Amino acid sequence: MTIHQSDLPTKADIAASLRAHVENLPSPDSMAFGAQFDRYADARLVLLGEATHGTHEFYTARAAISRRLIEHHGFSIVAVEGDWPDIARLDDYVRLRGPRPRLGEPFVRFPTWMWRNEEMVGFIDWLRGHNADLPEEKRVSLRGLDVYSLSESIHAVIDYLERRDPSAAERARRRYGCITPWQDEPQLYGHAVERGGLAGACEDAVVEQLRELLDRRMDWIAQDGEAFFDAERNARIVRAAEQYYRSIYRGAAESWNLRDRHMFETLQALMAHHHDARAIVWAHNSHVGNAAATSMGWRGEFNIGELVRAAYGDGAVLIGFGTDRGTVAAASDWGASMEVMQLRPARDDSWEGAFRAIGSMRCLLDWRRSDDSSLKAALSRTMLERAVGVVYRPQSEFLSHYFESVLGEQFDAFVWFEDTRAVTPLGPERPHGAPEIWPFGL
Repeated sequence: MTIHQSDLPTKADIAASLRAHVENLPSPDSMAFGAQFDRYADARLVLLGEATHGTHEFYTARAAISRRLIEHHGFSIVAVEGDWPDIARLDDYVRLRGPRPRLGEPFVRFPTWMWRNEEMVGFIDWLRGHNADLPEEKRVSLRGLDVYSLSESIHAVIDYLERRDPSAAERARRRYGCITPWQDEPQLYGHAVERGGLAGACEDAVVEQLRELLDRRMDWIAQDGEAFFDAERNARIVRAAEQYYRSIYRGAAESWNLRDRHMFETLQALMAHHHDARAIVWAHNSHVGNAAATSMGWRGEFNIGELVRAAYGDGAVLIGFGTDRGTVAAASDWGASMEVMQLRPARDDSWEGAFRAIGSMRCLLDWRRSDDSSLKAALSRTMLERAVGVVYRPQSEFLSHYFESVLGEQFDAFVWFEDTRAVTPLGPERPHGAPEIWPFGL
């Protein structure tokens, strides 16, 4: 049976249906907030989104939910949309393997505020305290999923090999020497190969280095499995980054898909590395929601949420987050300084507009196991959804920040904050060099 748009619920119908099913939430600062998410204790993976990369409430809510799932339900991994080497510094701290990183050491590239903020400090200090009372093998780990750390990952692989086999480290230097001149501005490497006619891309060299590392894995895992795992992930990042920076000149879908496939494969590796693992993921809505239910998927892009849904089925929970208005930490352009910007009220014809119309300051809409036909019909409508990354352009907000989605298929639940404020960065912003997330902001 063909369903015509005229047969679907109107905006007023959608708001009324949402209003009938939402559950009001206390402040994320309240212990009662996290308890509302006990319903997801049966999942193996809980993916927590955000509609911007710079909103205080999204960070504090994800922290509260994560605390609850860790303390009461045995979740053992928090994996975030951040660079593996930088997050590894925090992981050393929270698992009592190293000191707290000094201000400014990790996350020194644009966008520095995304993880170097007061909200994140509060969570990692709590996680260290939680782990302090646990044996080492039971401590919760904090991991990065992203692909942008080319320079740091090269150095991490070589440093590992120096401690294991100096001759192997020398071979790694020679192989990585192909791409090392570009490591601080890797997008120029991609341009030189794809557009500038540079002969001899570095793909074979970085693949050969990964292969040699894997050939030694049995011996080195026996010596220190955690150190080898870190080195292997960094070698895979170098391989993925080399592909990624070439792919950005071949089309947005290809480069997006390569990045999200790498993040999903890293998540899969973490699940296999940790015994009886259960993971929480922090990433943008555009990564954790099912892309097949959005205009992203309709133009050929997939994401972590879609891959997780295919791999884990009902064992994965995808939770989106949204807001109407307030302030947000963002930049006006790539590599520009962070600003506290006014977030414009959402469009009336968007999902955010529908949530605003219900009149709740803070609420949860959960349809994971609902059989309510009116709610399913309301959530089956195609509407606009807003996505703000590290760049916010209010003057062109419709073109820059809105896409279409079917919310009921994109997520299993949605957390709503009507009015929000910006995260608080740690210290002055000191972005330098070319932004490694160019030309994408999510």
